[in-house]
Amino acid sequence: MKLQTPVDAGRCPVPVTYEDKITVLGSCFAAEMGSRMEGAGFDVCVNPFGTLFNPVSVCNSISRLASGIPFREKDCVEIGAGDRRICSFSHHTSFARPGAEEFLAYANGVLAEASAFWKESGKVIITLGTAWVFRHVESGEIVSNCLKRPAAEFSRERLSVDQIVALLLATVRSYPDKQFIFTVSPVRHLGDWAHGNSLSKATLLLAVDKVCEAFPGRAAYFPSYEILLDELRDYRFYAEDMVHPSVQAADYIFERFMEAALPLSEKDRLEENRRALLASRHRSR
Repeated sequence: MKLQTPVDAGRCPVPVTYEDKITVLGSCFAAEMGSRMEGAGFDVCVNPFGTLFNPVSVCNSISRLASGIPFREKDCVEIGAGDRRICSFSHHTSFARPGAEEFLAYANGVLAEASAFWKESGKVIITLGTAWVFRHVESGEIVSNCLKRPAAEFSRERLSVDQIVALLLATVRSYPDKQFIFTVSPVRHLGDWAHGNSLSKATLLLAVDKVCEAFPGRAAYFPSYEILLDELRDYRFYAEDMVHPSVQAADYIFERFMEAALPLSEKDRLEENRRALLASRHRSR
């Protein structure tokens, strides 16, 4: 009796090794996987702008990492809804600080370190969350975060497959020294309702597939979305909000990713690092 629909992830054509410097960008699921990689001893830089959901924001962040151009006072935006802290449309609100000077010092400090890491990074893992974007009406800029600003300041649109393909192709093409692993976040964006979420995820999946076809050996897809929705098709694998994966589900997907991407010769090192991490957590209690 089969009680699951197994998802065959195969061997990832872009390996991830302990010798790599790995940049991890994208949605909150990217942070989940990145933190697990860091805990397992990999050399990673995870979301140096905070959580990024849409492909435009991810590609813009890569351009900023490559250029290293610091943020300036003109980039500072006051968070709405009475918050009044300062952030930017390029960052998650976790970067917000009480004043512009403090925000710029923090954001540019993180940027400088991440930009240096990017230049040496050979592997890039990108987790895309949604094809829906918010455009700031006054500037025309697609933002990473609306910062609780009034809804009237933004227009909302869904990127097309062709738009996302063009963005991702240009990004992969611009950095021939790097290999890319794409995945689509299994986190459901129910603010778009169920149908809107399905359209969004389908758009991302179609776009990533075209990019991987265009760059065999340099771009690969890992099926985290399919593993949660098909193989772990049960609400016990979701957190209490019924939207995010549970800790158990995220652990399982990380294990599957290691099976697909880590060379067999490094499995023992992974297990040693895991045991050391568990022991350190036990001692800290």
